[in-house]
Amino acid sequence: MPFPGRRGAPPDWLVVGLGNPGREYAGTRHNIGFEVGNVLAARWELSRPKSRFRGLLSEGRAGSGAPRVAILLPQTFMNDAGRAVGPARGALGVPLDRVLVIHDEIDLPFGEIRARVGGGLAGHNGLKSIRDALGSPDFGRIRIGVGRPPTTDPDRVAAYVLSRFREPHEEVATVIERAADEAERWILGTDGPS
Repeated sequence: MPFPGRRGAPPDWLVVGLGNPGREYAGTRHNIGFEVGNVLAARWELSRPKSRFRGLLSEGRAGSGAPRVAILLPQTFMNDAGRAVGPARGALGVPLDRVLVIHDEIDLPFGEIRARVGGGLAGHNGLKSIRDALGSPDFGRIRIGVGRPPTTDPDRVAAYVLSRFREPHEEVATVIERAADEAERWILGTDGPS
C-alpha cells in the first residue's frame, strides 16, 4: 500500500545510496553511495528530496519513458540503514529484486566497480542492517572500491572509511560517475550484474 499523501504510480526500483548524515562525513569514503545517489538524481532530474522513512527520498523516471525510480539516502547512521530501507521498501511496494544498494567496498581497490545480487556482506554493517530489515541478502549491489588500509585493526579500518579521499578530486569524481553509469545500466536493463 502506498504511503499516505503519495501521488502517482509506485516506483519500479528503489535505489539506496549509503552514507552517514552530517557535514563532518561529507566527502568521506563511507559516503560514496550518497554521492552516486545525488549524481543519479540530478542526471534523471528527479524531484527535490523529501524527508521520508528516516531518509531523503527523490522520485521520478530514469529518463524519458524509463522505469520509475525512487532514490533513498538514509539519514540514520550507516549501521542502522535498514531502519530507513525496510520501511521504504514496504511502503513503496518494491520487490526485493528491484532494490539496488550503492555502497563503498574496502575489499576492492580504489576505483574498481562491481555489480552483483546477494553474496557475503564482508563485515559491512550497513549491508547487515539492510539484510536484517529486508529479511534477505538477495538485493542488488553496486560495490565501489575505496581501497583498504594496511591493517586489520577494526578501529583503524573504521577511521579509514570515515576519512576523506586522498586520491585527486578528479579521480574520485570519475569513479562516482562510473558507478552512476553502472547503476543506470542495471536500472535500464542494458547490462546485468557482473
